[in-house]
Amino acid sequence: MEYITLNNGSKIPTAGIGTFLLQPADAEQSVITALANGYELIDTANAYMNEKAVGRGMKKSAMKREHIYLSTKLWPSEYADADNAIDRTLERLDTDYIDLLFLHQPIGDYVGAYKAMERAVKDGKVKSLGLSNFPEEKIGEIAKAADIPPAVLQTEAHPYAPQNAVKEYLKDMGTAIMAWYPLGHGDQSLLEEDIFLQLAKKYGKASAQIILRWHTQAGNIVIPGSKNEQHIRDNISIFDFTLTDEEMQQISTLDKNKHYYTATKEALDGYLAFAPNFDSQE
Repeated sequence: MEYITLNNGSKIPTAGIGTFLLQPADAEQSVITALANGYELIDTANAYMNEKAVGRGMKKSAMKREHIYLSTKLWPSEYADADNAIDRTLERLDTDYIDLLFLHQPIGDYVGAYKAMERAVKDGKVKSLGLSNFPEEKIGEIAKAADIPPAVLQTEAHPYAPQNAVKEYLKDMGTAIMAWYPLGHGDQSLLEEDIFLQLAKKYGKASAQIILRWHTQAGNIVIPGSKNEQHIRDNISIFDFTLTDEEMQQISTLDKNKHYYTATKEALDGYLAFAPNFDSQE
């Protein structure tokens, strides 16, 4: 495993497993499988409705809690009561602390919720803070109000959209990028780009592994999700080779500013209105 030192001095693994779209039983088993195969980073969220399952998977694994880096996210409908929402999140995960807590979407009282997360850091409930899906102007709004700058921005990033401008914007804050859709939402045209097919042959890897290695060498944290045991193993088997500077440069030419997700006003308003009983999850 390789690590990135965040702007608060803590270290985060550069590769982990995501649990987006995983049903509770699958999320629990994926966590168990991942931790048994060298993973240390697990990512979930209130809205994934599998936090309890993730907590069970962590407890059933042979890995001690202090060796697991756990990230989760508060949903916008929880922002108005964020202090209590954090406590309920801890209860669902059955843990005393969260390593990295994100605000999931830039809608609602996100500044007030971020201040609540800062209080949670001071109370020892949370170690590091992050933002997910926040555009630059709203990151700036948080930064002006914050005592603790965001350590991580979770955002869509892949060779078709490497987020170079966002990285430049975050440089002064020392905020790292955690990439979701790191493989371009499974886009076959990306996976079958000539450069990845050539490098896969050269290094004896799959195209997906080449892309994930590109991410980590570019300074990104990656959280590909899977319930397939072999895919889980493959997605962590990326630290036994190194792409050359020339190869990294070749991959950089694939930038098309192509995104698979756009946060429309209608979508954001819908996120705020989506308020399930997160405690009712299995």
